[in-house]
Order: sequence, then C-alpha cells, then structure tokens
Amino acid sequence: MTASNKALSRLGLAMRAGKLVSGEEIVLKAIRSGEAKLVLLASDASDNTSKKFADKCKSYGVPMLIGYSRFELGAAVGKPERVIFAVTDRGFADMLQVGFVHHSEVENIE
Repeated sequence: MTASNKALSRLGLAMRAGKLVSGEEIVLKAIRSGEAKLVLLASDASDNTSKKFADKCKSYGVPMLIGYSRFELGAAVGKPERVIFAVTDRGFADMLQVGFVHHSEVENIE
C-alpha cells in the first residue's frame, strides 16, 4: 500500500471511529472550541475557503494540512466530495500527519 493510500485509509478509519467532522461551519466550531487537533483541506478548495481556514487555524494554533482533491477525500470517508475536515482526536491527528507529509502534493501550514 502506498503512503497516499495509507493516509486516505487512515482518514476513513478516523471517520468510522467518530473522530472526524466535516463541513465548514462544524469545522469552524471545532476550531473555536479547541476540539480540532488537525484540519485537513482539499487541494482544490477555493481561495476564499483556503484563506479563511488558514487564518483561523493560525490564530487558534491548530495545524492545517492541504492535499488530495475533494473527490479523493470524500471517497476516503465514503461520502460525496468533501473539502474540509477537522480531526478531534490527538492520536488520529498524529497518525494522519505522518501519512499526509509523505504525499508529494501536500502543503503543511503551521
């Protein structure tokens, strides 16, 4: 299994474990409340969405990773296309960061 497939499989595992939320408003709420340990953004998200979440993550100190298309992310969790996720568990966040770092098209924003 490639690192790319492994990262997407881990994303699906986090979803099944109930440690992943998606949708702009829900993710913003998770960031503000301190629940979000990691934010994942699709590489094809709009510039407005990218800037909004980059700014919000920076101000709350939440790491954000950008990578994969909205279709790849959605398929990984068994849903239609998804643009934004928040990981609400530290263990899953750490596990996903390792997989995403190895994906060549991923950008890590601190």
